[in-house]
Amino acid sequence: MCEASNPAPAIRIDKWLWAARFFKTRAQASRACDLGRIEANGLRAKPAREVRPGARLRIENDGGVFEVDVLAVSAVRGPAAQAQTLYNETEASREVRRRLAEERKELAHFAPLPERRPSKRDRRRIIQFRGRA
Repeated sequence: MCEASNPAPAIRIDKWLWAARFFKTRAQASRACDLGRIEANGLRAKPAREVRPGARLRIENDGGVFEVDVLAVSAVRGPAAQAQTLYNETEASREVRRRLAEERKELAHFAPLPERRPSKRDRRRIIQFRGRA
C-alpha cells in the first residue's frame, strides 16, 4: 500500500482506549463504544473505528467524562506515565471533573456513611422497606 494515501498511523479505537488506560480491558472499551459512551470528532464511535493523532474524543467511564485530543497511537498497554503521553485532556474537561469531585465531597457531609454494617435484623427491615419478598 502506498504511504502517501495513509499519512498518519491509525489504530482501532477500542485498542487505543485500552492502551491509554481509560478501560481495564479491551472488552470493556468495546462495550463502551457499543453503548454510545465514546464519541470521535462529535460522532458516535464503533469499536472498529480508527483513531489517528489529532482526533478529539469524548469518553464516558467510571472516572467521569473526559474530552481528550489524541497525540499518539499505541497498540501496547504500558505504564500509566506512558499512557498519559498518548492524549491531552482539555482544560474544560478537567474543570468539569474537578467541580463534580468537589460536589461529591460536599455531599458526603450531608449523608455520612453508616458506622457499621447492618445487622441481620436491619437487613430484613431494609428488604421489607424496599418491597421485596
